[in-house]
Amino acid sequence: MGRTILEWFSSLPVFILLLLTLIIGTGEMVHGQLLKAGESLFGDPQAGVQYFMLRADPSKPDCNPKVDIDAEVAKQTAGGGTAAAGDDIDNLFGDAPQANDPAVLRKSIEQAQAICQAKHDLYQKVLEHQTAKVKAYRTLETSFFGLFQLGTENRSLILLLMVSIAAITTTLGFHHIGIRPGHYTRDYWAQSLTQAMASGLLLFSSVRYYQILQESGVPLEHPVIHYVWMALFATLLLINLKRVVMPVKSPHGEGTISTALWSVPLYAQMAIVSGVYFLINGHHAGLAIYVNQLMELPSIFMNLGLFIWAGMLLKQSRIVDLFMNVLRPWNLSPQLLTYIILIGASVATAYTGASGIFVIAAGGIIYHEVRASGGSRQFALAATAMSGSLGVVLRPCLLVVFIAALNKQVTTSGLYHWGFYVFLLTSTLFFIASQLLRTQRANIESFGIAVPAMLRQIVPLVPYLILVVAVVAIYEVALDTKLNEITAPTIMPVMLIIILVFDKLTNKGKAELTPDYASHRQEGVEKSIRYATNETIGHIGALLSLMTLSLAMGGVIERSEVMNHFPKVFENHWTAMAFLVVTKVVLGMIMDPFGAVVLVSGTLAPIAYANNIDPLHFWMMVLVAFELGYLLPPVAINQLLTRQVIGEEEVNEADEEVRHMGFYRRYERWILPLAVMTVGLVVVSFGPLAVADFPALAFLKDWLPHPIAQ
Repeated sequence: MGRTILEWFSSLPVFILLLLTLIIGTGEMVHGQLLKAGESLFGDPQAGVQYFMLRADPSKPDCNPKVDIDAEVAKQTAGGGTAAAGDDIDNLFGDAPQANDPAVLRKSIEQAQAICQAKHDLYQKVLEHQTAKVKAYRTLETSFFGLFQLGTENRSLILLLMVSIAAITTTLGFHHIGIRPGHYTRDYWAQSLTQAMASGLLLFSSVRYYQILQESGVPLEHPVIHYVWMALFATLLLINLKRVVMPVKSPHGEGTISTALWSVPLYAQMAIVSGVYFLINGHHAGLAIYVNQLMELPSIFMNLGLFIWAGMLLKQSRIVDLFMNVLRPWNLSPQLLTYIILIGASVATAYTGASGIFVIAAGGIIYHEVRASGGSRQFALAATAMSGSLGVVLRPCLLVVFIAALNKQVTTSGLYHWGFYVFLLTSTLFFIASQLLRTQRANIESFGIAVPAMLRQIVPLVPYLILVVAVVAIYEVALDTKLNEITAPTIMPVMLIIILVFDKLTNKGKAELTPDYASHRQEGVEKSIRYATNETIGHIGALLSLMTLSLAMGGVIERSEVMNHFPKVFENHWTAMAFLVVTKVVLGMIMDPFGAVVLVSGTLAPIAYANNIDPLHFWMMVLVAFELGYLLPPVAINQLLTRQVIGEEEVNEADEEVRHMGFYRRYERWILPLAVMTVGLVVVSFGPLAVADFPALAFLKDWLPHPIAQ
């Protein structure tokens, strides 16, 4: 099948694990429908036989339905001495024992015989209903249930195996996230050295954690989890030690120490900092304890893997191209086209789980479409970096579900409700900013020319829309499951696999000009899914490694008690909000969203509540502040991912072509997203406080509908 050795040991296992994750996600809803179908097909209400009774061979009752009542009464009356004596419990109620009363004995025996006869009758009815069809159906149903139950009980292990394979593959390919990608020999050597140090610290901490648990005398619930962690870190240590001793040579030369330091993976930096901190404080197991928090909410991170896979499957299809073809006849200005693209990207971001995932999945398409419409390289880079920042507040974004899971003060419905208005605010700010800063006049095509051309481009898109509607309808009608924030991680990959299969089959053998950004697309279904899975492995390894060590960094901040140096209650909620805004932006600059949410939930959220800041208001501010942090140095994760998907050469060329221009044009890719998100953050953070504190603004409360109370 043309697979490499690495694909056999990484791509195929991860593909199986992703499918198993899908089965686990759909298992409950499918199994519920199988039980309903079984009851409908084989249940017999008149005979009192239900399908659950037929799921296994019945056991014959061991009681005797044909007891000689007179003989049994005589037998028990004759040997009633022991029974008549009763016991202390009987005497507590003050009732005289009546066990040797023949009338009472007879009635008791008759009742027992009636119950026994009913058991035998039911056994006979169930036996009669055990047909060949029932046995075949129950084999299917119970087999599926067994697989679903096995997966459900081992979610943590499945997640850890997926992360382990992905982390090893990402390490072998030098694909971990850093400020700069490796380019020179010293870059690769610095990456290997720091990863070896990080792996050594993680291995030492994991071994100590395991030893401490064993010495506690309490049996380990899941010892395999600890074995896999230790095996993972030992493997990473060996890989990187080999590369330190035998460095990977680059054709581009040796490079310098300064550029090598920029290429050090962020997860390795976090592991070294947290590992050294815990060692200095004598908490040898600390690093492993916080890393193991990944196992506490396995469903969230497994769903994140499914969202990444969905994004990579999306890249292999032409559906985004077809949507863009609908817009092209209007000859929109780069600014207006970018605004429309960002609106669509926001919805896609919500369905891919996090802003970084969408930048990876569709950043290349967005960049080249903005460029094709006449936008400058700097503007296109700004749009790409910001493409994932607007949709994290929309339904069904996984990050919002994660926040609601950790904080009982808020609900997903409330967060999504106000998130929609936050989205309107930030998207409108981008449109206004881009229009104020454009240097050329908009020249939109006339209605008479654009509409017929647009309608012609809609036709090829119709089958894809029908497939989307059909998949949603099948889940809703056949499985009684609606597409929402809970089911989206399971439904989206299935939908995109079906779309991809349709796309490849209907365009098989057709010659078409492949755009530069689509050069990664493969021919055929199998190659496309394999390539998408390979990309998924790299991104799971890079992102989840970063997220896992962000949890450890959160542990360092938490245990260092640095937050105790700040007041818990401020003079007023304005100063409290200002403090919280700054801290959230700083966290967004250095941590991934999921790790930061864990830290904020335990340390900073109580400060907000203590200062009378509404929980919904607080978490809306947190989401916007995080997105601003992801655009800010020193990490600027969304800018890093943009550089990764666009390419180092294109970014360097974008900087070079504006070197002679003014300050804004030279740094437009940084300034435009930062300006939009900063203004948005100020409005989201302090706008509700102003409305609450100033009577002249009280009328604004009635402008926006409030979420329905649950």
